[in-house]
Amino acid sequence: MEKWKCNKCDYVYNPEKGDISQDVPKETKFEKMPVDWHCPKCRGEKGKFKRL
Repeated sequence: MEKWKCNKCDYVYNPEKGDISQDVPKETKFEKMPVDWHCPKCRGEKGKFKRL
């Protein structure tokens, strides 16, 4: 699965881990995450992420 990086703070979303802070389960692809999801580190919008 592809990882995504926040352009604002360099946080990397890893789908293998998900995001427990926002109830995103493991194995959730970035494209399938809610539109209102935000970076757990800097609260940047989902649109600020780029595929690695």
